[in-house]
Amino acid sequence: MTDGNPLIIDLTARLKSSAESAPKITGRVLRYDGLIVHTSGFPATPGSLCEIDTESGGKVYGEVIGFNEGRNLVFLDSPGADILAGAHVRLRDGGRMVSVGSALLGRVIDAEGQPLDGRPLPHLADQWPLAGKMMNPLARTAVDKPLDVGVRIINACLTVGQGQRVGIVAGSGVGKSVLIEMMTRYTGAEVVVVGLIGERAREVGAFARTIMTGEAAKKLCMVAVPADRSPLLRLRAAKRATAIAEYFRAQGKQVLLIMDSLTRVAHAQREIGLALGEQPTAKGYPPSVVSLIPNLIERTGPGLPGQGAITAIYTVLADGDDTTNDPVVDTARAIMDGHFVLSRRQTQMGIYPAIDLPQSVSRVMSDIVSKDHQKAAIRLRQLVSLYMDNRDLMLMGGYQAGQDRDLDQAVSLWPRIQDLIRQNVHEPAPFADSVASLINLTGA
Repeated sequence: MTDGNPLIIDLTARLKSSAESAPKITGRVLRYDGLIVHTSGFPATPGSLCEIDTESGGKVYGEVIGFNEGRNLVFLDSPGADILAGAHVRLRDGGRMVSVGSALLGRVIDAEGQPLDGRPLPHLADQWPLAGKMMNPLARTAVDKPLDVGVRIINACLTVGQGQRVGIVAGSGVGKSVLIEMMTRYTGAEVVVVGLIGERAREVGAFARTIMTGEAAKKLCMVAVPADRSPLLRLRAAKRATAIAEYFRAQGKQVLLIMDSLTRVAHAQREIGLALGEQPTAKGYPPSVVSLIPNLIERTGPGLPGQGAITAIYTVLADGDDTTNDPVVDTARAIMDGHFVLSRRQTQMGIYPAIDLPQSVSRVMSDIVSKDHQKAAIRLRQLVSLYMDNRDLMLMGGYQAGQDRDLDQAVSLWPRIQDLIRQNVHEPAPFADSVASLINLTGA
């Protein structure tokens, strides 16, 4: 008799445990249109992950996004897979929680938490909900301290507070990526989480090679999903980056979350919404996009007493340089605590970072800086506005000195103003030095 043999008993127990933990067939494919798989109904909630057998013998993965007439709707991570009718569908573990921990710092991961930097999978002991945790808005701490972002014009004239949410609004090719690279490298935040969502693969690689070096890499985590990936993965990456930032905020850290770009996240939700049959409204965006943006942004900001804060910077692409009528720009600007508009005209003048000071605003600046600082920032804004509005007139010889004292001052100070606004990408600008330069320039 071998039934009592301890080795046999141990082997039997292991086989039984393996069989119990293996994925179980929970449904079969009933319909497939190249993107969404309709399966026979099985117990699963929206957000659950699935794996589906393919004709070639491999597997593709997807996420349950809804139900229809007793069928589950599974949105694929890899559109166009060779799936046959009747193929097996299995429910996978995970989908609603993400693994988090300090081992994420210095790493580059994808939407599912897999490493992209060629290093082993980080050991992460903690879990955090992908959709975040709700907080009582009245229990949150106030935004009452400035955050040094290392960019002179922002520190001086558009001061960002710890826990503020800001949008960088611009068309293509005006320096958004360089600006966020500078903030990532020079910020005074304890943790930096960067979400590169839907960007060019070349840009993702270049950003990682530039930033993930030296001391800056030790406090940085990147979540990257390039433009050729499924919209589901792009959306999941945005939520994962936010969840990681929320985890570090709960640990009492001051976190800087940079997401490039919020527009690509909105595009991903648009693709999913239209595939589900939502009706497009403003400029082709379905209603789910309008609800996604505030839900994502409101997860950031200050934490509860004893926690840290998430200062969030979102880039927003303005199609055709339209910074007023684009629905994503308009929705984001309404929910954020400020916006920085980048000017194509200033890029043509060789002024980088090309922040259009008169068009930009930080809604919390007056609450977190001194009166002298605030006065000097307002004066510089007036001088820049006067000069830029009258520049063409002066070039044509239509203005004579002495007609407007403020404009004369703007013209005389313009070389020094340019020196204040301009900043080399490799030149950090600490907060105290930025404020001192501003006050010295305006004489406030």
